[in-house]
Order: sequence, then C-alpha cells, then structure tokens
Amino acid sequence: MSIKISETLTFECETGNYHTFCPISCVAWLYQKIEDSFFLVVGTKTCGYFLQNALGVMIFAEPRYAMAELEEGDISAQLNDYQELKRLCVQIKKDRNPSVIIWIGTCTTEIIKMDLEGMAPKLETEIEIPIVVARANGLDYAFTQGEDTVLAAMAHRCPEQKVEIEKNQKIEDKSIQELFSFLPLKIKEKSSKSLNLKNQFPLVLFGSLPSTVASQLSLELKRQSIHVSGWLPAQRYTDLPTLGDKVYVCGVNPFLSRTATTLMRRRKCKLIGAPFPIGPDGTRAWIEKICSVFNIETQGLEEREQQVWESLKNYLNLVRGKSVFFMGDNLLEISLARFLIRCGMIVYEIGIPYMDKRYQAAELTLLQETCKKMCTPMPRIVEKPDNYNQIQRMRELQPDLAITGMAHANPLEARGINTKWSVEFTFAQIHGFTNAKDVLELVTRPLRRNNNLENLGWTNLIKTQKG
Repeated sequence: MSIKISETLTFECETGNYHTFCPISCVAWLYQKIEDSFFLVVGTKTCGYFLQNALGVMIFAEPRYAMAELEEGDISAQLNDYQELKRLCVQIKKDRNPSVIIWIGTCTTEIIKMDLEGMAPKLETEIEIPIVVARANGLDYAFTQGEDTVLAAMAHRCPEQKVEIEKNQKIEDKSIQELFSFLPLKIKEKSSKSLNLKNQFPLVLFGSLPSTVASQLSLELKRQSIHVSGWLPAQRYTDLPTLGDKVYVCGVNPFLSRTATTLMRRRKCKLIGAPFPIGPDGTRAWIEKICSVFNIETQGLEEREQQVWESLKNYLNLVRGKSVFFMGDNLLEISLARFLIRCGMIVYEIGIPYMDKRYQAAELTLLQETCKKMCTPMPRIVEKPDNYNQIQRMRELQPDLAITGMAHANPLEARGINTKWSVEFTFAQIHGFTNAKDVLELVTRPLRRNNNLENLGWTNLIKTQKG
C-alpha cells in the first residue's frame, strides 16, 4: 500500500468508532472555572466510577460536583424523578448555596427519556436557584464537546443587552469633543489617535480557560486598544456577559461550534471567524482578525510574535524535520498541527473525530498558508478515522511521534512509535503567546527522552530485546 502525500488539503471520512473520553469529564475544569457553581451529574454507577477515576476523589477539597445516581427504580419509572432531584438540590442549597446548579445529563438520561428540561424550570422557582441543563453525554463526537454543550446552555442565561449602545456612544463622542476643545493642538492629535482605536461595540470571548490565560489574552487585546466586555463562562455565574445583536463574539477553542451557533442564531450576536490563539502564529492571526473587524490597525504585533519564536529556538531545533501523526481525540488537532508545521515539523495525517468546516474555516485557511510558507506537503485530514487503517498507515510512514488517545499509546509504544497523550493538551495551558512553550514542552518530551536513552546506550539494548 503506497501513501501519496497531497499538495492540497484533502478531506476524507472513514467509519471508525469514536475512541474518546466521556464528555461528562468537562466537569473537571468547568467546576473550577465557574467558582459559584455546583455540577450535578445525573447518571449511573458507571458515570460515578468514571468521575472518581478521571477527577480523583478529593475528599478534603470538597469539590463542587456530585453524582445523582440512577437506580433500577428510577430507570423503570417506579420512583418520582422530580422528587428525587428536588431532595438533592435542596440539600445542595443547604450545604453549599451556589449561584447556579448545572445538571449534566448522561447516556442513561437520554435513553430513558428523562425530561430534565421540563423539570428544571419548576424546581428552579421552588428552590430559587437557577438550574441549567446540559446534555453532555457519550453520544457526542469528542469529550471536549461536553464544555460546548454547557456553554451553549449557559448562553441562553446571559442577560439581554439593552439597545442603548449607539445612544451612549454618541453621548460619549460628544463629551470627548467638548473635552478636546480645551486642549492644545498637539495633545489633541495624540489623544484622538489613542481614543479612536477603541472598539465601539462590545466584544465577548467564549471558551473556558484558566483565569491567568484569560487575563493574558485580554491584556494582548488591550495592547491593541480593544476592550473585552466579558467571557463565557465568567468566573462567577452572576457575572455572565450581556449578549445581543450589537455584540461581537469570538471563540478561543475549536470544539465550541454548538456554542457559536447558539450565540449567532438564538442571541443574534456577530461571530468573528478567526483562527484560534494556539501558538504565536495562531495568537497573532486571532488578534489581527479581531482588530480588522473593529477597523483597528495592529501595533507591534509582528515584533511580539518574533520575540516568542526567538525564545523557542531550543525547542525548534529539536522538532525541525521531525514527523508527527494525529490519531484524533479532542478536536484540537487542526490548530496543533498548524502550529507544529510552523515549527518545522511534517504532519502526515490529522485524524479528527468531527470537523465543522464553517467554524474552523479560518483555521483551515491558516493551515494551508502555513504549509505553503514552510514548503511542506499538505496533511490529509481524516474525519472519524478507523484506527485499524491508521495503524497500517503509521506502519508504512513511521512517524517520529504519534499524538493519540490514552487507549492506543502503549500498543503504539510497543511497536516502536513514540506517543503523546492528546488529553494532556486539553488540560495544559496552550493558549496565547506566553504558553507556546508549554505546547512544545509536551511535544518534545518523548523526543528528549529518546535522546537521553541514546546517550546512555539504552536504545540498542531495547531494540535487541524486542527483536
């Protein structure tokens, strides 16, 4: 079987299973992000075991999530679902008193047709705490889409923006003009330049990032005189951003297509289709796109990107010319592949569980431009890849690194292929200029380990043992 490497982006679709985590794992990072929330996962013992293993049993930390365990009586409709959930929510209110309770539906609630959306409004009025319902079940394509489901549900709860932006803007402009009339001419020119660079309409960014990373991205935009009006999700449920037809929204993660659709169709927001701020190249393109929408000329952005590339020289020397194969797991594959190609790596294949070409259009365009700039062959993009076929292709291509789900890592290592768990990129801080180092730290770890083993003379010993 010969593998032809295309000179243009090729899209294929296979019929493989979704080898991925369960989307209820989104509770792991969302309960930490939304500080005044409480997550109630409605599922079976299996869901409980998964949460305990994936998140760890943090007894002393008293985490703000719990399990509403469905038993035979619930599944056979012998028990009253409403009364059971009410009892749990009253207990949560008494013990924690959160600003919002988020019900996470699972596969079982889907199968038995449990009407969570119907029960939530009635219970909400009784206990006087907002209840958001998110069906983050295993029927999704990838585990990261659990966050997508939660954010799409929360978008409906964001306050409506009053139609007073233009009026307020006119009043503000008038007051600025009155202020200018008292200033000397030179100061007038300087002040007008700095004030004209401010975005006239609100900008809301969506995607759950650690507070430090969100602050870094907001600061990068502030340097270009763009004010971020809010984040979805906010650190506190009570601080959710206002949304409306005068609000611009922009995503920071490639797996939030459902949230983007909800913001556009339901809340009438204007979506800024930009590449995602992963790697120095992606961050620069993300900022440039936002600036272009607000008619703002970027200042010192090229120099900022160049400084970051300079600081990554040691890593770039290690990865340049090396090849990588993405098996597909968390929907971050396109952005990571684009960044690694820019670093000088060759990407043979990008496996991805699900591809929303509209939401990732800007990222795909940047991927093509990056390949042309770096004079590397375009990778083939395989949606819903069949793992058996992928392993056959890997056997022939012999990549230096495979980025894969945890289930396939050990079998591939046994076949002499270096691996990196894709789930690590989900939990690591990879967004923005300053975190590009963390991405390369993860990518180069297996390569550095091999170099160290070679220096010690261990690789020949391992090969002879396998032989």
